[in-house]
Amino acid sequence: MQRSTFATFFSSVCLLSLGSAFAADEKPLDDAAKTPGTNPIFTDRFTADPAPLVHDGRVYLYVGHDEAGPNEMFRITEWLAYSSDDMKNWTSHGPVMRPTDFSWAIRDAWASEVEEKDGKFYLYTTVEHDETDPGKAIGVAVSDSPTGPFVDARGSALVSNSMTKQASHSWDDIDPTVFQDDDGTAWLYWGNQILYYAKLAPNMIELDGPITAVGIAPYEEGPWIHKHDGTYYLTYAAIDRSVSDDEQIHYATAPSIEGPWIPQGMVTGSGKNSFTIHPGTVEYEGQWYLFYHDASLTVDGVEGALGRRAVRAEYLYHEPNGSLRAVEQTEAGLSVPPTP
Repeated sequence: MQRSTFATFFSSVCLLSLGSAFAADEKPLDDAAKTPGTNPIFTDRFTADPAPLVHDGRVYLYVGHDEAGPNEMFRITEWLAYSSDDMKNWTSHGPVMRPTDFSWAIRDAWASEVEEKDGKFYLYTTVEHDETDPGKAIGVAVSDSPTGPFVDARGSALVSNSMTKQASHSWDDIDPTVFQDDDGTAWLYWGNQILYYAKLAPNMIELDGPITAVGIAPYEEGPWIHKHDGTYYLTYAAIDRSVSDDEQIHYATAPSIEGPWIPQGMVTGSGKNSFTIHPGTVEYEGQWYLFYHDASLTVDGVEGALGRRAVRAEYLYHEPNGSLRAVEQTEAGLSVPPTP
């Protein structure tokens, strides 16, 4: 597979990281100038790669904290958690983990997702492995609380670069997402340019079968899975260059978690000022939502950019024929009622 524009750019950039201690940051967000529910959701800092989880009547949202400076592509040093019971007003729970909390990782708090099983919360995430297996890797951490702190559940990577050989670059093992099916079986999907999946063991911290590559095009990264009325939906970042040279959110459907996945087209176009876009879908109190990011936010005079993004949300609708309605990216976001 040919390397994307992003991949070529990535290979020439040095990524940096920080290792400061966790800060106490659990508080309701208070932005008097912002109407609750409008986009972007958080305006006091740059955030990216949203991953929602519904638990005990609340929506928890996990994001990477973008901190790139003027000459940096990415610097993401920690994962943050927020929660809401109305999808408009959010409470910040501060950092829940940093890459170096994995003893075998050295940097890069890239995209993550949290899944709950049997009262435990498992954070699946992307980090840079140390020199023993260099390249991007997937780690899994565990906590007794959705707001952490999370600790390494294995002491080693769940998926490392040496385990996948189909890509021509070292960052194909990124953007993990986990889907638990109706029978309780959990499945891990991930990948940049190549989409991989594998079954997880019942303990949620080991693979329970082979790693399989999925042939789906166009596909770039950021997979996310949900199920609705018996159909499996895979949303992901892809690039249709007839639309834009920046990523858009596309989707595919399947009758089974193992496919076959049939591409269905674009859900929403590129995010403003952003090469990347990253979907996360969730159902809460009977309504579906789509989270994503762009780079339209300015914080304290610092403008958004590739490594300074902002998380947003819109309503998501399944049409009677099983398709997903195209999503318009709006400033109003969830501050207005959903369409009946």
